[in-house]
Amino acid sequence: MMMPHHALEAELREAVRVLPLATNHDTTRLMTLVRAKTPHRAAHRLRQRLAARLPVDVIITHYPDAAGQVLLNLAFPPAVHAAICQAAHEAGQSPEIFVKLALHRALAQHASDEAHRLDRAVQQLLAHTTAAHLLAAVGHALTRTPGAAPA
Repeated sequence: MMMPHHALEAELREAVRVLPLATNHDTTRLMTLVRAKTPHRAAHRLRQRLAARLPVDVIITHYPDAAGQVLLNLAFPPAVHAAICQAAHEAGQSPEIFVKLALHRALAQHASDEAHRLDRAVQQLLAHTTAAHLLAAVGHALTRTPGAAPA
């Protein structure tokens, strides 16, 4: 399926007048610096300043805090927000805790699925080679310079 592209130049030009914005290395995200006492306040302030100018769905801090956590600030459509509030109420949790726990469960499930997928792939490779050859090949692949032509 072809994903449509949308021109955002006018919106971006207006947003840059309010807040300095820069793209990340592969131009898939916009980044800015916001002065605030906490990451939560910074995300709130950013959302307030850009809400009328850009459709921002997700705000995330670039660097982890002392506990290794990044702040993820999501803007849900009203119907999704209502469903989250209802489910959180039924679980006896705040919407923030409900979403946080659901995200942690999803990430843990993804990590488990990935570990199982890799285990199956390694077992399939070991059916056709020795552990020593596989280990050497993995070491070679991990030490190759990214972007270099294969040897």
